[in-house]
Amino acid sequence: MVSVEISLFIHIFYRGVLSTKSLSSYQKYLKTKQVHLLRNAGDEVTITVQYLREAPSFLKLPLGSPGPSSDHSSGASSPLFDSGLHLNGNSTNTAPSSPSSPIANEPKYEKRWLDTLSVPLSMARISRYKAGTDKLRSNAFEVLALDGVSTGILQFYTAQECADWLRALSTNISDLTLQNMKMANKCCSLSDQIIHMGWVNERFEGTDSSQLYKYKFLALKGSSFYIFSTPPVSTLDWVRAEKIYHLCEVLFKVHKLWLADDCWLQANLYLGIHQDYELEDQRPYCFSVMVGHGKSHYFNVELGSELAAWEKSFQRAIFLEVQRTGSKTYMCSWQGVTLCFTVDFALGFTCFESKTKNVLWRFKFSQLKGSSDDGKTRVKLLFQNLDTKQIEMKKALLGNLGPDPAALTHELEFQDLTAVLHCIHSFIAAKVASLDPVFIDSQCMARKYMYNN
Repeated sequence: MVSVEISLFIHIFYRGVLSTKSLSSYQKYLKTKQVHLLRNAGDEVTITVQYLREAPSFLKLPLGSPGPSSDHSSGASSPLFDSGLHLNGNSTNTAPSSPSSPIANEPKYEKRWLDTLSVPLSMARISRYKAGTDKLRSNAFEVLALDGVSTGILQFYTAQECADWLRALSTNISDLTLQNMKMANKCCSLSDQIIHMGWVNERFEGTDSSQLYKYKFLALKGSSFYIFSTPPVSTLDWVRAEKIYHLCEVLFKVHKLWLADDCWLQANLYLGIHQDYELEDQRPYCFSVMVGHGKSHYFNVELGSELAAWEKSFQRAIFLEVQRTGSKTYMCSWQGVTLCFTVDFALGFTCFESKTKNVLWRFKFSQLKGSSDDGKTRVKLLFQNLDTKQIEMKKALLGNLGPDPAALTHELEFQDLTAVLHCIHSFIAAKVASLDPVFIDSQCMARKYMYNN
């Protein structure tokens, strides 16, 4: 057993760890000798250390500074500060006067924050799922910045703690997104304002029939619904969207609300989809946006509040667009005759001949009592006669291009029937909302069920 007496803070704790460039020749000699003794001392070594009253002041020297000097008054950080622990001791080399109590002379420790990683929350996204699965992480989530920098998996002790942090981060991200929207809207006309935007997960079918989710950034702006792979940061980015749809021709549908850990709520709002479609995955807070030609996009968000925000934003954006547009006209046909079908916010439905502009029939929105279609191109519209109060099925045209009172079935054929049906739904909903200010809120299924439960 070899006994080696070493000055703690000079030879091992500080200079033995950081640097030996500024040591004197004598100190280097001592250090070399001590290291040699330690390496050849055998299995057991006894090290005697001594306490130095000046150590707290010494540790407050800036990093890379020379060895101990006569001036220890620097307030810069030390190696302990960089690890989050700071010794706040006497900053002079002169020993203090004899204290009234030994405790009063002991160095005091201060805990200070140290940034090991900084993740900007502007346009950031949150992920609660295990990679490549539909399984939620237990009391954990990940935050990813716009540039791809990740916090890694943030694990919390309790579900409540995780929920609090998740809610706080989500609120912060939403507030920053709102600020970005306000700045962008200053450069846009009143008819081209951004209503809402944010991150979602879009579901795709894999090659082996598996379900894959990819991050997408959605935006409701002006007359259009945008789907991006990355958020738009310049004016030019808006024309580079992966998909752009006219708001009057899309339909928003809530699929799942997760009200409790073991409770699912199925909410079918319109054009009901089979139950097996509703249960294709285990992700809560799902919605779809149906577009033209019978296609749709299926999305999932991380929080119920995000689902409620998207639902209300879609309804508001469509309502504003219908009021701005006023009317929408589609080409259609019946028995080979080309017609024009107009949905007008003020007048209702009008059908007229394409060449002569001769109006064949006109009905108010309130007169439409039902419809049926073949799921492809043809639709029959059922209107109520204002005089008889009976529902009549009318034919659009006869051979002489005039209405026949004896045969009243309005059957039309469209190239994109789904877009027309969505447009009819948008105009009727906007009409009702204009008459009933609380209509939009009453139709927000996500908000209603979340807040009530």
